[in-house]
Amino acid sequence: MTLEHRADFILVATTMLAAAGWIFSKQAIQGLPPFGFIGSRFVLASVFLLPFCYKALRKVNRGDLLRAMSVGCLLGSALLLWIYAISVSDTLGEGAFIMSLSMLFVPLIAWPLFKQRPPRMFWFSLPIAVAGLVLLSSASGWQQSASQIWFVLAAVMLAVHFNFNSRFSQRIPTLLLTCTQLFVTGLMGLVASLAFETWPEQVSIDIWGWFAMSVLIATSLRYVMQTSGQKHTTAANAAIIMVLEPVWTVVLSMVWYGEQMPMNKLLGCSLILLALLFYRGGAKIMERLSTA
Repeated sequence: MTLEHRADFILVATTMLAAAGWIFSKQAIQGLPPFGFIGSRFVLASVFLLPFCYKALRKVNRGDLLRAMSVGCLLGSALLLWIYAISVSDTLGEGAFIMSLSMLFVPLIAWPLFKQRPPRMFWFSLPIAVAGLVLLSSASGWQQSASQIWFVLAAVMLAVHFNFNSRFSQRIPTLLLTCTQLFVTGLMGLVASLAFETWPEQVSIDIWGWFAMSVLIATSLRYVMQTSGQKHTTAANAAIIMVLEPVWTVVLSMVWYGEQMPMNKLLGCSLILLALLFYRGGAKIMERLSTA
């Protein structure tokens, strides 16, 4: 198995852990404040990873460490928007497909940032994705479904993070980059919680169980795998593989919550998935034609 194939396999497994993280998070914030949940979750996850990257931390260039922390700020902003969207949303599947648009935003944002023009297939895929997003909001309207707006904002911010993370994953050891970003994200969450939230006086054991799974499985393990996978593949390839996350999320939300998908939302999700698959498949076809 080549390094690229192994990276693809790692990223597919990452999407499964990420989908489970939606359920873990939704369950945990039933008893914990959303920003406080994100802050505590990510700080603890970084602490668990610290012993494995302590040597690398002592050797890393200070400038690279500061850049890694700045990328962590991007991740923190995206995830604070995301957890707030989850807290006000009743449909995880819909939110997961909106978030998957971040993978389509990746090449669009890379254009002004790194002077990388999106491939031709991107421009064919984008209108399909936009049509899917319109269908998702057509039943209740944007004003009546505020969570959709927050999910879109989170998706844009996550695409910005994805671009920078792909760059820095080539220069900074995987575990150290992951640990640094998780710690910065956690600090941002705790600061936001102290500023805007009130913690409950008592939290049940079940909630702490969901919290523990969020820390160990959906955060520490997930982000190590994602950063490792990105290290040996292109940003565009990794972005398209990550589209599997909303598919797993819809399956889990239907099984766990009995979530129903009306026809317009099902069509919207299908169009978003089609756009992403079309973008990836079309890019491969164009690449083969150009090398034939």
